[in-house]
Amino acid sequence: MAFDGLMTSSVATALKETLTAGRINKIYQLSNHEILMQIRAGGKNQKVLFSTHPAYARVQITHLDYHYPDEPPMFCMFLRKHLEGGIIHHIEQINHDRIIKFTIRHLNELGDQMVKFLYIEIMGKHSNLILTDPSHRILDTIKHISPLVNRYRSLQPGATYILPPLQEKQSPTPVSFELFSKLITDQERYDKQLVAQFQGLSPLIAREIVYRSETNALKDLYQAFTDTIEQIKHDPSYHLMLGAKENFYLIPLYHTHSELILCETLWEMFDRFYFGKDERDRIRQQFYDIERFIRQEYEKNAKKCDKLNQELINSEKADEYKQLGDLILANIYQIQKGSTSIRVQNFYSETLDEVTIALEPMLTASENAQKYFQKYTKAKNAVNYIIEQMDHAEKEMAYFETLMLQMETATLKDAYEIKEELEQTGYLRKKQTKKRKTSSKPSIEKYLSTDGVEIFVGKNNLQNDYLTHKFARRHEWWFHAKDMPGSHVLVCSDADELSEATIRSAAQLASYFSKGRLSSSVPIDYTRVRHVKKVPAAHLGFVTYDNQKTIYIDPDEHFVMNLKKLK
Repeated sequence: MAFDGLMTSSVATALKETLTAGRINKIYQLSNHEILMQIRAGGKNQKVLFSTHPAYARVQITHLDYHYPDEPPMFCMFLRKHLEGGIIHHIEQINHDRIIKFTIRHLNELGDQMVKFLYIEIMGKHSNLILTDPSHRILDTIKHISPLVNRYRSLQPGATYILPPLQEKQSPTPVSFELFSKLITDQERYDKQLVAQFQGLSPLIAREIVYRSETNALKDLYQAFTDTIEQIKHDPSYHLMLGAKENFYLIPLYHTHSELILCETLWEMFDRFYFGKDERDRIRQQFYDIERFIRQEYEKNAKKCDKLNQELINSEKADEYKQLGDLILANIYQIQKGSTSIRVQNFYSETLDEVTIALEPMLTASENAQKYFQKYTKAKNAVNYIIEQMDHAEKEMAYFETLMLQMETATLKDAYEIKEELEQTGYLRKKQTKKRKTSSKPSIEKYLSTDGVEIFVGKNNLQNDYLTHKFARRHEWWFHAKDMPGSHVLVCSDADELSEATIRSAAQLASYFSKGRLSSSVPIDYTRVRHVKKVPAAHLGFVTYDNQKTIYIDPDEHFVMNLKKLK
């Protein structure tokens, strides 16, 4: 786990430096696990994200944009009542553990000054957000834990907040070699002992310490331990480790043998690592049924294509049925009533080989011949139908493959529009539910290229159709990944030639929001909007185009993240 006690200490220090004396202006609940606070501190508006997600638990200042639900849940309303308008008096880490405590002063309805404590516990699946009064009586939590689940700690309104049990571990600073040699022996793996004996160390950083020691000598391990802790405390460098398993930490982790990416700040590291991950999880929670439906429709049409392809192969045997019928008529005098087969010379074969023909014993020779002729006629007539059905099934596969891709990069608004599209096209039945606030126009993401040109990105079929055929002007530039599902990207410029910076910015967006986002050297076509045409009777967003140029580009998530996003 990257979010260990050392990481928590760095986060708490950074939050304290930035947010102390800040005023809580707005509180939003993004999902069952996430709270976002807008805090005015140091003359700036800061967005602070509290996540208790089992896999992505953390607290951070974020610069990413989030979609706020139309109706706040009860816990969000409760926090607004108690904390909005409050001033952050103090932020601290508790007991070198993965717990951060916010002390908040605010005025109640009568104008009296009150103090509340907000605890964020970052402990994997046991993560929680707890609000207490000065006597540590729990006012509410984002996750309620009853005494039936945990006898030691009951985390629900009215209970007394108790810290998790303390572990008898040594602080990692300062540690003498004599004490270190008493705690660490050569009887067990060093990394396991480091985790067991010292506060705040995760297995991840323990393995790095052992790797940096280079030898099994205890002195080398001690030197690596003290140097690493010193670097984390006084000279951190925020790194992402990209490889088979992505990770992040306050120093580069060489033992992972991954690609190392240096980030300027702690918050940039978090934003880059979690970019899209928690959004994707929120969509899974709310749109699981939609995603399952799309996947099932894709798989259903794939199986249908396989079955139709086999039927097409069988239909190609139509001429064989006609030949068998002709052979029966040519040898009708040899066939006795009640025969189950006949072996005759095949005069259609160049070598005149003999062939055995199966017969129905209840039918006459003439009736058996007519049965084969009927099979021939049926098989010939089926070919056109099978080809028509295969074409339809392949188009449906392409459509649902596009929807699966769009769900992978969708925001909550995008996902709602995908659901709306499925309802409009009759794939889903409209449910009589409380109407969600919607705009008559699809919401389209707007970026600014590195040289200041506006670029629009459609992230579902409703957006793509509106962007290309209604919003765009004829002389503007249109980008799309070549021969694969992806977003329509519009560059709002009618210049005769686009600058290289604009082309690369638009191509990066087109490649990132396409099926080739995890590939390299993705071909991106671009042309004038006037050369893009709808496909007749096709699904929304399906187009043909000509007069295109092609650029090959490696999708870069960091580049897309750093593009300025406009409201």
